[in-house]
Amino acid sequence: MKKILSNTLKISALILLVSLSSCKKFLDVVPKGVKVPTTLADYEAMIRDEYGNQRTTITQAVLLMNDKFETTANLNYYPLYSANYFWNENADRIALNNGDETTYYNAYTAISTSNLLIEHVPSATESSEADKGQLIAQAKVLRALNYYVLTNYYADTYEEANAASKLAVPLILSADINAPHTQVSIKELYTFMLKDIEEAIPNLRATSATVLHPNLGAAYALKARLLLTMGRYAEALSAANEALKYNDKLYDWTQFYTTYKTQIEQPNVYTNAQSPMGFDFVENYYFRHGTNFNAARESALRTDRATRFETGDARFASRWKLRTVAADTYYTSITTGFYNYGGLTTTEVYLIKAECQARLNDIPGAMATLNAVRVKRIFAQNYVPLTASNTIAAVKLIQRTKANELINSITTFADARRLNKDPNYATTLTKTENGQNYSLSPSSHLWTMPFPQGAFKNPGNGTIKQNVDK
Repeated sequence: MKKILSNTLKISALILLVSLSSCKKFLDVVPKGVKVPTTLADYEAMIRDEYGNQRTTITQAVLLMNDKFETTANLNYYPLYSANYFWNENADRIALNNGDETTYYNAYTAISTSNLLIEHVPSATESSEADKGQLIAQAKVLRALNYYVLTNYYADTYEEANAASKLAVPLILSADINAPHTQVSIKELYTFMLKDIEEAIPNLRATSATVLHPNLGAAYALKARLLLTMGRYAEALSAANEALKYNDKLYDWTQFYTTYKTQIEQPNVYTNAQSPMGFDFVENYYFRHGTNFNAARESALRTDRATRFETGDARFASRWKLRTVAADTYYTSITTGFYNYGGLTTTEVYLIKAECQARLNDIPGAMATLNAVRVKRIFAQNYVPLTASNTIAAVKLIQRTKANELINSITTFADARRLNKDPNYATTLTKTENGQNYSLSPSSHLWTMPFPQGAFKNPGNGTIKQNVDK
């Protein structure tokens, strides 16, 4: 995927130029190498900036979940990594988070780009009104997605009983460099995100220019995610069904394993195939990078994390392989390429649908939806359709699959946080490391990340209050 704009300095300069477009004298002097956008094509190119606008880095959440194997060197070098990885409730993570944390700054860079498009595309030249409306709608979907990441990282999970009284993150509505902002409540932010999606849907189309441009399926998928998080199950189910009208394909991982079986099972060989989860992945509604935006391997898995996959999971067997290097034993990634960690896929929508069916007491329907995913994942010799006798049992089975399917995404972190609020699903994480036992309570303050000091101490034209004490 070609990177139209390759560095954030160009993005920042461009945003500054456009946001100050009312100052003619300023615009008379354009920095060399920076173009002031005027046509729709100029603006549309900004969405394609994969480095600035199309990645979701949630390193600390992945570490807290212990969903990756982390090296001793990194744990020793980065105290914040160690605090989250070892569930150290005594650590002052606010003091430790003194760097330029990509989660925060990258999300707000992307939000600024969305704000710029929403503000200025109406005056773009060389375009129809319908095309301008589509680009504005795509910017609104992306803005909502970025706010979802931020609030599920730096604020508490959504609970109807207290969402209006707990703070979320700063809501910024303009690309102007001195734009004012307010740190709104969790309820206000969710209302805003849903409003963005509702306003976007009438102007979106079934298909879009690239997989980086949200289409109707993507908008409904994100709507379903938001409504599920809010516990509005009937509405989430409706949105999930709408998304599946635009794409209901599921990738067959058992076939992938069969294709590469000889290479995968070859001893001491750890690079076997290209990732099928890239830009042309059949499950994509919308593609978004995780931490890496260049072709690479996935993160390695801890051996205890690997045990949570079902026996016979072809998706797991196709992607990770047990390896020992010196004193470390872990499951190393055996595919290379791109991975849709930050976007929206049919698998997530199927599993949202399944949970909503279970919550609405359609247990047979929930299990049928879950098994539609599993039959494409579990080897035939291991596959048995799952059944459940009640909602609680069904949701637990659905969440087991979802946590594995969407590993390393904001969705698994957000799901863990919301489920931890319900005694029926709350889970204490445990592990043993170098002979020492560790645990993470579902009520631990560690489930909310502190704002980075750079943002907290320099909040711009507004204020920021930490949502966690340490």
